[in-house]
Amino acid sequence: MRPDDWYLIDDLPEFLARAGEFLRSRPALHTVPLTVTEGLRTRGADIYGDEAPYFGVLEREGTVRAAYFRTPPHPLQVTPLTSEGADSLAVHLAGLGRPLPSVSGEVGTAAALARAWRRHTDRTAKPVERSRLYRLGTLTVPQPWPAGRARVAGEADRDQLERWYREFTEAIGGGAPQRAERWAETRIASGGLTLWEDGDGTPLSMAGTTPMVAGQLRVAPVYTPAPLRGRGYAGAVTAEVSRAAQTAGADEVLLFADLANPTSNALYRRIGYRPVADFAVYAFAA
Repeated sequence: MRPDDWYLIDDLPEFLARAGEFLRSRPALHTVPLTVTEGLRTRGADIYGDEAPYFGVLEREGTVRAAYFRTPPHPLQVTPLTSEGADSLAVHLAGLGRPLPSVSGEVGTAAALARAWRRHTDRTAKPVERSRLYRLGTLTVPQPWPAGRARVAGEADRDQLERWYREFTEAIGGGAPQRAERWAETRIASGGLTLWEDGDGTPLSMAGTTPMVAGQLRVAPVYTPAPLRGRGYAGAVTAEVSRAAQTAGADEVLLFADLANPTSNALYRRIGYRPVADFAVYAFAA
């Protein structure tokens, strides 16, 4: 496997034409590229930042075997690779001359690329995030079930959603993948966000879903303000959006959970989510 087998692509339609079938071949493991490229395709390249995204494929004998993309300033996202594939990708990326502050992918792939990046650039890397991808099996209603009800968020909730989105991205310790205003606008328009509210209509928690692509969708984000946690609201709203996703015909309902948060991991397992794979983010030294 040679670095010359990797091809940089700056055009989203060209990337999807070449890599679309490959990405759809493993919808769960490729959930992030499927979801992000669908957002770029339907809502425009500026939803994730001011810099243009770029993409790449590993192609041999006319067949795509791996892919990557980056929406600056966020980490490079890469599909699962062998150690040999990670080494050839590091050489390819080093030759691009573009900033590469971090990488995200399946845990073995991310670690292999971090090691290869050090070999070829002399830049060290450290793990900064570890998460687990879950797939919904048999949905189980969490107990005890809290008082209140679920409803789809609407235009009247815009200010609340923007505030909670900012709080959520700050709580997970990373920069917001999208602008809060744009995020709230698109989620309201698509009906892709559900609130758990009390009897007076006061929102208590929220859970969103990504658009369905290749039969899969992902529950994200799930957020409850700190003073309201531990009362079952997150479990209830997550169960409700998971049920709605299955009713809508999703073949795979997925979500990521931060492995540093045992509470959320335990909650998702109680609801019926089962592990698929672990993912990691590595940050490269300047």
